[in-house]
Amino acid sequence: MTTEVTPDPAEFDAATEIAADAGELLAAIRLEAGDIPSDDKVELKALRDRADGRSQELIASRMVLGPGQAMLSEEAVDDERRLSARQVWIIDPLDGTWEYGQGRPDWAVHIALYDTATGEMPIGIVDLPAQGLVRTSTDADSELPAMPTNRPIRVVASRTRPPADLDAIVGRLADRLEREVEVVNVGSVGAKVNEILLGRAEAYLHDTGFYEWDLAAPLAVAKHYGLVCDHWDGSEVVFNQMPPFVKNVFVSRPEIAAELRASLHG
Repeated sequence: MTTEVTPDPAEFDAATEIAADAGELLAAIRLEAGDIPSDDKVELKALRDRADGRSQELIASRMVLGPGQAMLSEEAVDDERRLSARQVWIIDPLDGTWEYGQGRPDWAVHIALYDTATGEMPIGIVDLPAQGLVRTSTDADSELPAMPTNRPIRVVASRTRPPADLDAIVGRLADRLEREVEVVNVGSVGAKVNEILLGRAEAYLHDTGFYEWDLAAPLAVAKHYGLVCDHWDGSEVVFNQMPPFVKNVFVSRPEIAAELRASLHG
């Protein structure tokens, strides 16, 4: 799969605007909610559910499906007709709901368009409202920052579900690179990829599985920026599956990809 295909300009512009508007709505909802104690699980769940639902309503009301297109969204009933569609919009109205509830900045809106015949992702949009950033699969300036020389190499992992053997992997990578390696915990997959694009990390590992809407847009963006993106065994990530579940993902700067891959197993 490659993201180096030309998207329909009208579709891309519309999707980018929808993602931005959904992000603005989510930011407003979070601001209106104010400070919620971290142990108030009832109120935090109500906030997250409300935000997810409102963002889904906005996106669904604005997305116009073209001929042969279908939609797969975390907050909508899965329609099996997508399996025979020519293209599928893969959407996460709010990725990083835990971080959103905590008032953290590492949450995002994901919108991607997947071509089922070619396996290409012509559109990938990661809108990070709390960080004032938008990353897309057509960004003109897609050069990665220089590899760091004044800090440890950083591997991004889920705050709540890091790989079980992450400490051992990091240790083996440090030995191979002959330099210090540390772990950084970040929420949304889009925010994780953005840490690499900002030059604040060099890789992202996840091994406990997640859904296609978590990954589709961030993966399209990551590939556009030249990151190595696939499964831990090197196989390609394929979307529009039933169920829409991805077993694991490997994202790395190309400079350390071989050493990181070799460090996955003892």
